[in-house]
Amino acid sequence: MKTTKTAVVGVGVQGKRHAQKLAALAASELVAVVDINEDRATAIAAEFGAEPLTDYRDLIGRVDAVVLATPTSVHFEIANPLLRNGIHLLIEKPIATTVHEAMELVRLADENSLIMQVGHLERFNPAIIALAKRINDPQFIESHRIAPYKPRALDVSVVLDLMIHDIDLMHSFVQSPMQRVDAVGRSVFSDSIDVANVRIQFASGCIANVTSSRVSMKTERTLRIFQADEYVSADLHNKTATRYAKKGPGPVTGPEDVMIDKMSFCDGDAMMDQAAAFLGAVAGGSPPLVSGKTATEALETAIAIGEAITRQKSENESTFPGPGASLREACL
Repeated sequence: MKTTKTAVVGVGVQGKRHAQKLAALAASELVAVVDINEDRATAIAAEFGAEPLTDYRDLIGRVDAVVLATPTSVHFEIANPLLRNGIHLLIEKPIATTVHEAMELVRLADENSLIMQVGHLERFNPAIIALAKRINDPQFIESHRIAPYKPRALDVSVVLDLMIHDIDLMHSFVQSPMQRVDAVGRSVFSDSIDVANVRIQFASGCIANVTSSRVSMKTERTLRIFQADEYVSADLHNKTATRYAKKGPGPVTGPEDVMIDKMSFCDGDAMMDQAAAFLGAVAGGSPPLVSGKTATEALETAIAIGEAITRQKSENESTFPGPGASLREACL
């Protein structure tokens, strides 16, 4: 088997995990890890038998494929020259900070016949893989994705940090253009939006209600999908799902007319599966599960949500008086 010469750019918590997977896969030769923190690069490189570098440009001409796990704010700056120099990319989500940047990266990858996969890791969750085969015409979707606060990824809002996973999943299930977005969001511990609730209406008529928070005391990733004759409830964190469906064509008159199918899935290693799929695509196998174009659609929706939150906050500020306003002023 021909091995692909690989590297990881950005070896923080997530980047270190990427390096571990690439070092373990037979199809990969982990050549280098890159980080602007030289001590970190040296430590991670030593752990996985790679060369430490502090400048990603030193990879050009030396590797075939790179996992980009830096903060989102520098994705475009780094990905652009790598693509221009013939390097396949697996970019952590979100693909970029703007739709224009994302579209330019897609253009460069296509122009240079390169694989550009985006790390929407939830697509490799065994529960999602199983559910994807059952979902055909969703009418209502509800998701909750909450997590404890961590001082990472604070260069983006919770919409781009966490909610974008569910946005990507909903686009994959609904397969219909977004028609309307209503959203609210608030900052709690950071200078960006830490908690958000969104209502998305698709052209198909499907409605999605999405909640994300990164200021919770627990981790929760739940998904509920309603379609004709059935309802599926999934716990993506614990890899379980329950399907409630009509037993026959007649009306439901009681519990006896409903079939309950409980499913559980082995933990697996979604990041390893993602890395293997990326290397397989680079070697000429199946195309990426989440391409640059797919990730751009999710980013476009996420940005629309951010704009809706900004509008809603602005409307509130213009409607409600400040703390020094009188009751009479509030009523005028």
